[in-house]
Amino acid sequence: MSEIEHTLAVFIDFENLALGFKGKKKNLFNVETILARLVEKGKVIAKKAYADWSAYSQYKQQLHAAAIEMIEIPKRGMTGKNSADIRLCVDAMDMSYSKEHIDSFVIVSGDSDFSPLVSKLKENGKHVIGIGMHESTSPLLSNNCDEFIFYEDLLQASETTPPRLADDMSINKKEAFALLFDSITALMRENKDILWSSMIKQTMQRKKPSFNESSLGYRSFSEMLKDAEKRGYLQLTKDSKSGTLIVEGFAK
Repeated sequence: MSEIEHTLAVFIDFENLALGFKGKKKNLFNVETILARLVEKGKVIAKKAYADWSAYSQYKQQLHAAAIEMIEIPKRGMTGKNSADIRLCVDAMDMSYSKEHIDSFVIVSGDSDFSPLVSKLKENGKHVIGIGMHESTSPLLSNNCDEFIFYEDLLQASETTPPRLADDMSINKKEAFALLFDSITALMRENKDILWSSMIKQTMQRKKPSFNESSLGYRSFSEMLKDAEKRGYLQLTKDSKSGTLIVEGFAK
């Protein structure tokens, strides 16, 4: 059994985001930190970032590497204060109407000017997630989203501690089990009621599309989970009706 896979579109107001991490540690911002959390929620279909990129050239390489489309917004003196906001809103609403299969919109900003956009997206039946920095986020925006995540919170260590892997494991198997544990932790963080095996594999493949348990010598994903249980890493049960494996949690 599996849940319906959510599809996400991400819109980044980079100038607002920069207000929050300006003057912080040099390497505080990493867009992969945001994307890693979002793939836990669903499949990211579109990624756009808006800014006068001549002012943020040091971030262009990591955005390129993450396959984010960078929308060039001319300098504010030429176009006015809200040009990036307007372009982002127009693109988001256009996608809301033209791409009906996208059910979740992510607004990476703390600017209260986006609150009407959030309301309109919700009217159109979209789930809206906000992401911003503590210092540059307005409560008017964060309280209007269905869910709001502060970037600084993404940097905090998880309260759930995965099992320590055996030293005699191959490197490939260690990486796969680490991905498995990370995906289970992510689903726990999302407060999923039941951790179906298919749901876990789906999350693993969103995090690492090349994952395939057969390359590790397993005939099925269920066999991989049973091996993890045998090694003392996981607690498993079976659904009484379908026989599908369910992960109860990490072994104690």
